[in-house]
Amino acid sequence: MKDGQATRRRLLDAATQEFAAHGIAGARVDRISANAKANKAQLYAYFGDKDGLFDAVFREHADVIVDTVPMTADDLAGYAVRLYDACLVRPELARLAAWTRLERVPLGELVGDMGEQTERKVSAIAQAQRDGHVDPALAPEDVLAMVLTMALAWGPTSLFFTAAEDDPETEHDRRRAGLAAMVRRAVGPEPA
Repeated sequence: MKDGQATRRRLLDAATQEFAAHGIAGARVDRISANAKANKAQLYAYFGDKDGLFDAVFREHADVIVDTVPMTADDLAGYAVRLYDACLVRPELARLAAWTRLERVPLGELVGDMGEQTERKVSAIAQAQRDGHVDPALAPEDVLAMVLTMALAWGPTSLFFTAAEDDPETEHDRRRAGLAAMVRRAVGPEPA
C-alpha cells in the first residue's frame, strides 16, 4: 500500500510539471510516466486517463492555494501580497489555472465546485463593506476579481512581466508595496 501511495504521489508531481509546462493537450502520458518512474498502466489505474490525471492535479493545487492564502476581507491589500508571494513559490498554480481557462473553461467560474469558497469570500467582502473597510459602491464579486487580478500582475501568465522567486528582494519589496497601495486605493472606502 505504501508503494502505491508513493507511486501515486510521483505521478501527481510529474504531471504537475508536465501540465504546467505543456497544458492538457500538449502533455504526454509517456513523459509523465517516465518522469514519475511509473508505468502507464499505473497512471491509468489511479486516474483513469489523462483528463482524470489533470483533474486530480488541478484539484490538489486549487486546494493548496485556497488553504495557503487565507483571505481577510478587512485587509485585502495583505491578501493580495500573500497571493503574490504564493505565486513566487508555486508558479505552477497560475500556469495550471491558465491552461484550464484556455483549454477547458473559457467563460464563467474557473472551478465550479469551489463556489462555496468563493461565496464565503464574496460574503466576507460584503461584510467588510458594511464595516467601512471596502468601498460599498463596488460589487463584492468585482472586488474579489480585481484583487486577484492585481495580485497576479507579475504571475507566470502575465502579459507584462513575470517575477521569479530569485529576483532581488528589493524588487519584491517594491512590488509588494505598490500592490498593497493599489489595492487599498482601488477598493478602499472613499475618503470622507
